[in-house]
Parts: sequence; C-alpha cells; structure tokens
Amino acid sequence: MKRIAVFTSGGDSPGMNACIRAVVRTGIYRGLDVYGIYRGYEGMIEGEIKRMYSYSVSNIVQRGGTILKSARSLEFRTPEGRKKAYENLKSHGIEGLVAIGGDGTFTGAKVFFEEYGIPTVGCPGTIDNDIYGTDYTIGFDTAVNTALEAIDKIRDTAAAHDRIFFIEVMGRDAGFIAVECGIGGGAEFVMVPETKTDLKHVVKSLKNLRKTKTSSILVVAEGDDLGNAEEIMQQVKAQIKDPNKEFKVTTLGHIQRGGNPTAFDRVLASRCGMAAVEGLLEGKTNCMAGVVNKEVVYTPFGDCIGMPKPLIPDHLKLIDILSI
Repeated sequence: MKRIAVFTSGGDSPGMNACIRAVVRTGIYRGLDVYGIYRGYEGMIEGEIKRMYSYSVSNIVQRGGTILKSARSLEFRTPEGRKKAYENLKSHGIEGLVAIGGDGTFTGAKVFFEEYGIPTVGCPGTIDNDIYGTDYTIGFDTAVNTALEAIDKIRDTAAAHDRIFFIEVMGRDAGFIAVECGIGGGAEFVMVPETKTDLKHVVKSLKNLRKTKTSSILVVAEGDDLGNAEEIMQQVKAQIKDPNKEFKVTTLGHIQRGGNPTAFDRVLASRCGMAAVEGLLEGKTNCMAGVVNKEVVYTPFGDCIGMPKPLIPDHLKLIDILSI
C-alpha cells in the first residue's frame, strides 16, 4: 500500500482534527502518500480529493470541527453513487481509507468495502459515545465538559431563584452525555433513552425534595421516552400544580459539538488515527480502531454498528444515591 485517504463524515465532534493530523503524519512517517477527502462521502462522489502534507495539518490539533468538512450523502446510499466514489478513488490511486465518524459512517464503509474491497479502518468520531468497540469516542469528553460548564452556571441561577430547571443535552439514542453530566453536575434526576422514565416517581421525588432543597436540576437526553425537555417539563408542571414554583427549560443543542477538544480527546483521537494507519499497513480492513482498557483494539464494523453499548449501571445508581 502506497496511497491512502482520510475523510470525516456525519456529525462533527471535537477532536476530529487531531485525528486527521495523526492519520496524515503517521502515513507520511510510514512512507505513504496521504490524501484528504472533503465533505465525506459526498466529496468522494464529487471528486473533492487533495494531497495532504505535514504542513497541511499544522496548528489544527486544538481546533474543533473538521478541516475536511462533513456532509450527509443520500447519493452514496445508491449503487450509482458508490460507483462514482470508487472510480474517483481509483483515479487518484488510493488503496486504503481511514473513515472518521459514527454508525452511519461505518455502515457506509462496510457496504462500500463489500462492493469494491477497498481496505478501510475507522476511527470513532461522535460525541454520543454510543459505538461498541471503544470505551470512549472522539469528542465525548469535550461535549460533556461543555455541557457541564453550562449546567454549573444554570445551577447558580436556579439556586438564586428557587427554580426547577430541565436541561436538555444531546443523545437521541444514547444517554452517555446525560449520565456523565448528571453525576458531574449534581443533578437530582437524569432521563435517558435506555431506561423508561417513571413520571409519577419524578413528581413525587420533586415534591419530597422541596423539604430539603429549594432548587433542582433535571438533565434530559433528547431521546428520552417521555419526550424532550420542554414536553417533560410541561407534564411535571401539570402534576405538581404549585403557582409559587418556577419551571424552566434550557436546551444546550449544538454548543456541545463545538469548541476546543480537551486533552483527553486530543490524545484519544491521535491514538486512534495512528492505529488506523498502522492497521491498514498490517492488512486490517472493514474494522474500527478504538481504545478499550487503555489498549488499542480493532473491532469489525458489523459489531460496531450492531452490538449495543450499555450504560454503566453503577453510574445510574450513583445518581440516585447522590441526589438525596
């Protein structure tokens, strides 16, 4: 293998640039020509492919987002679109790919490999931390710290005005961000997609907490079974029926995706990027390079996509214990 390409796809996450940097410089260190594909699979179809050098990734390790851009590609889901992508890669002599992204990215890479056989190794780039085969995903730690900083500030005003705040964080299908923020932010409740939310219990507990606490913080993952933070707040408010108690909602939204990556995310991204290149050179393909118990591991895309990644039960228990 003499020529590889790297691309980012799906939602951006802090640390993707650090991963790109590691892929480019590891490839050059190993004597490879490294190319960057702009705008993910869409750019692959459109031929937005450029040679990258060591200086191409200078001064990006600390930047959020992705210098290679990202895009959703409906055309890549079609055989015709994938054929265009393959022809563009072959015209540049590209023999291997590093795909940085999440479930959607790896699903596309798996189908592409099955059809055209171009070796591909992925790096787990998503703030949701919901990919099987790695303890943490690139961007998760930064997203949690960003959300936690906001929660700390909201608690100040909640305490000052004796308010109950419902804070919505990202997590359509996974509650990892909500759980970490709940523990770190001292939340009274955390609501996540993985567990069924008992509204009666929430209402009863809030009423009891009023005897010892004047304010409360409830962290809601956007994919909770009862709805988003606004919908849950309205349900709780209707049952508590206290005209003297104020209920507020704050949706943190895409602020969680941006910002400078933490040291943890920069190191994780760099390790995964290096491991992806070395994996390609060792003949690995159709798999993801992740870190489990501080060691680099390679997990087949099929498992990354199909295997569930459960929350840590002790973390949910910890929230209940510390909220009294």
